[in-house]
Amino acid sequence: MLRARRGLALLLALACAWSSGAASGATPYVVVDTGQSRCYDDSGRVIAPRRGQRFYGQDAQYRGPQPTYRDNGDGTVSDLNTGLMWQKVPGPKVTWRQAVPGASTLRLGGEADWRLPTIKELYSLIEFSGWTGFSVDDSKPYLDTRYLGFQYGDTNAGERLIDAQYWSATEYVGTTMNGNPTVFGVNFADGRIKGYPKQFPWGRLNAQFARYVRGNPRYGVNDFADNRDSTVTDRATGLVWQQSDSGKVYDWEHALAYAEGLTLAGHDDWRLPNAKELQSIVDYTRAPSVTGTAAIDPLFRVTDQESWMWTSTTHLDGPPQRRGDAAVYLCFGRAWGFMWGQWLDVHGAGAQRSDPKSGDPAWFPYGRGPQGDQIRIRNYVRCVRGGLDG
Repeated sequence: MLRARRGLALLLALACAWSSGAASGATPYVVVDTGQSRCYDDSGRVIAPRRGQRFYGQDAQYRGPQPTYRDNGDGTVSDLNTGLMWQKVPGPKVTWRQAVPGASTLRLGGEADWRLPTIKELYSLIEFSGWTGFSVDDSKPYLDTRYLGFQYGDTNAGERLIDAQYWSATEYVGTTMNGNPTVFGVNFADGRIKGYPKQFPWGRLNAQFARYVRGNPRYGVNDFADNRDSTVTDRATGLVWQQSDSGKVYDWEHALAYAEGLTLAGHDDWRLPNAKELQSIVDYTRAPSVTGTAAIDPLFRVTDQESWMWTSTTHLDGPPQRRGDAAVYLCFGRAWGFMWGQWLDVHGAGAQRSDPKSGDPAWFPYGRGPQGDQIRIRNYVRCVRGGLDG
């Protein structure tokens, strides 16, 4: 009876959310807004650009379905946009071998049909109002901790502050580093998707958090249609995409300008997609090293199978003096990094990282960060329209 009442309550709550514009009942794959509310220039300074000015068209200037959760009071949290129900507080870190079967043994909130989330389900929770500092007091998780439990890495046990990675159920079709079998995950401490090895080269199994999910089995499943006018509609999300990419690479300022100035298929309301919108069209069954294609559906045209694509979302990761000077991109090709004296696919095609908004890639001959992430600064653009509130 309790289960039935709660199921009815969730349906009513979803109906209210949909009727208020928080989500669309016609789209089973609602791409929730990133939560970013400020605009930044290429030095990280907070700005308020107007149409026609430099840096106009940022994530914060377009409002999508806002994050909307309900704590069910039984260890579960419902996302009223996506129809997904989440485990509120994950257990201790587990290996991949433990995370996969762990869902079948979980009994929470009177439910038994829990699963390890796909990378698209897991990424639906990320919020880019977070940032990473050098301490807990100088950091904010990329997650709504009013509803969802979170903890940083245990520095007393030798972990880094940012060791707050979560397993997904999405295995990389290729391998990373020197042939490591790899699973994609989200780091809610530093705001990235990376491919994480199941086992480290020295033999130890990798352990990360697992947060289980249930409900809406259609979430993250695309339904693309070629409109025959150089655009592609995803009927699952309601978003309309530019079929071809920009054909050339831009720094972030000019990527924004390209999108704002685009007229295509009789429409001039194109924009640079935010991080979650762009991630929604990644095809995690593809990778250049395995399929010989970029990680995107063949309906889309790609200039370079190793391309990376800009988003309109600023990434606030990094030391205070350069916080906000980078923007998020998605890897539709391999996520290169300089390790052990060579360039390797360190995070997998489908990773989400960030580049400086401006500058010269020659300043970073061996990449940046623990895995030597390649710095390109000039990336491709694929514009989007639709999907906004109001």
